[in-house]
Amino acid sequence: MPNNIAPRESETTLAELRGDCALMAPHWVVPTKVAPTPVGPSLIHGVTVPPASARLIDAMAEYGD
Repeated sequence: MPNNIAPRESETTLAELRGDCALMAPHWVVPTKVAPTPVGPSLIHGVTVPPASARLIDAMAEYGD
């Protein structure tokens, strides 16, 4: 088999994929939502933010100032 043969793309269309998903949807289990418990800042340890990331967030209008 020559090395210059391109791999075939999937022959499944988007419509077929959506149809397959619709058929599987009744079989999917939806987990119950659990509200996260707030954690006080004094209990958070070991979190480090790289300086470049801190500068990026600081420069964003909705997070800075």
